Amino acid sequence: MTQEDVLYLCGMFVRKKKNRSGTTTIVVVNKRHGKFEEVMNFGTAKTESEAKALYSKAQQWLNTNGGQQSIDFEDLKGRELEETEGFFNNIDSVLINGTQLLLNQIYDSIGFNRIQDDVLRHLVIARISQPMSKSATVEYLKSYYDEDVDLNHIYRYMDRLYKTQQELVQNISVEHTRKILGGRIGLMFYDVSTLYFETAKTDNLREPGFSKDGKTAESQVVLGLLVSEGGYPLSYSLFNGSQYEGYTMLPIIDDFKQRFNLGDDFVVVADSGLMSDANVRLLRSAGYKYINRCKNQE
Repeated sequence: MTQEDVLYLCGMFVRKKKNRSGTTTIVVVNKRHGKFEEVMNFGTAKTESEAKALYSKAQQWLNTNGGQQSIDFEDLKGRELEETEGFFNNIDSVLINGTQLLLNQIYDSIGFNRIQDDVLRHLVIARISQPMSKSATVEYLKSYYDEDVDLNHIYRYMDRLYKTQQELVQNISVEHTRKILGGRIGLMFYDVSTLYFETAKTDNLREPGFSKDGKTAESQVVLGLLVSEGGYPLSYSLFNGSQYEGYTMLPIIDDFKQRFNLGDDFVVVADSGLMSDANVRLLRSAGYKYINRCKNQE
């Protein structure tokens, strides 16, 4: 089988397009030069059964008009047959928008499909595939995945995510991390960064302070982040931009332990800059195990 044959096989496919009205449009699409082209529109369905019927009709049309849709392996023998079948089974799952298909599966397997909002799914996949601004993300989703996501909708969703879905997102993440790590957290790494704004305007959260980016004139916030072994995110918190980073560690660890009913089955790991004498005394008094990453102090 030549490379041209493979590209020909992957050119067109049937796509279910979710509309804002709640209906589903079934189309056969082709992708050329990074753009989706509609080849045939099979109509719009109001129910799942209608969508399945239209999808079946579109697939039949594709099988008839879309060129070669299967590979004849009868002439291949032994190991060559197994390797070739495995190769084309992978192609069948990937198609032309393979990144989206693969990341959708990972997204669902972690459990984020419990969040009933497709905007989060789109933003997560786009962030992994092509990290860029929210405005550029809108263009990326349209160009590569033919997804119409309004920029203002994204801004409104970020508020909703923070106010109503933040706890569920974190619970899903921690549950997945525990599952991956055999039911326990183990090592818990803590570090701090600063995020600046292109403005000198201040409020209760945004204040000038020590900037890790050297942006002393801009307002900023301090971000504290807990991750597990392997880099799985556990918890985060934002602090006033003028907050000394050494004062951020114990509040986040205490809050995380209480919210997820952790025992003493974890070890706190941090840089020596965070492991001040005061923080070491607080860790000891709270009964926490700890490691100083630079001094190997326990």
